[in-house]
Amino acid sequence: MNPLLKIAYQPYKWILALPLIFIFTFVSGLIAILTGIILGQDAVNIIAEVWARLCCAVIPLKVVIRGTRNYTRNTAYVIVSNHQSLTDIPILHGHLGLDIKWIMKKELGEIPIFGAACRHLGCITVDRGNHEAALQSIEAAKKTLSGKACVLFFAEGTRSQDGKVMPFKKGAFRFAHETKIPILPLTIRNSRSILPSDSLDLVPGTVEVVVHRPIHMSDYNLARLDEVVHTTRQIISGAL
Repeated sequence: MNPLLKIAYQPYKWILALPLIFIFTFVSGLIAILTGIILGQDAVNIIAEVWARLCCAVIPLKVVIRGTRNYTRNTAYVIVSNHQSLTDIPILHGHLGLDIKWIMKKELGEIPIFGAACRHLGCITVDRGNHEAALQSIEAAKKTLSGKACVLFFAEGTRSQDGKVMPFKKGAFRFAHETKIPILPLTIRNSRSILPSDSLDLVPGTVEVVVHRPIHMSDYNLARLDEVVHTTRQIISGAL
């Protein structure tokens, strides 16, 4: 972003953009909790999409989806994506048109309103400091997912500090193998320039999401899991 435009954007960011995102999150969270209690996860997903689009609009953030022919709505996938920014969540929730449940760290699930809303959406909280507990959380989630639910894994485990794709963890791939759900690789481009990791240096801009062809786990046995991990990471990093 042009340095002068970035300076000019700062008052808008602090006076309108960030406060509105906080308000959208708080209000949408309350509505999601009530909706989840009364109507269930499918209705909460609509609330999550509206929240995501509002957050992107107020930045403003334009999202371009490429490869829409590579997936079908109302279909279950294990989504595996790179992770560059906090904006990745609203980008994917608001623009893919899929019923997304994401793997989130336990600390996020403990945030008042937000954490409860995510649980009603069907998101899966894991304790990254306790491997066995994390596996149990993911195992329990298999029993509650609907036939069109897509589980989103940021396979690096955390946001990249420099934008490069870090090594992938195997949890997403084991989950896909055990559930027989195809992997849908995604590459998120440019979200780091919108909001870098561990900062509030928010700026407007355009983000591209490249949807790659699904990888069907039925083509691989468990002994070839490392091969699937390597192939998926190459696909995602190769599109950056």
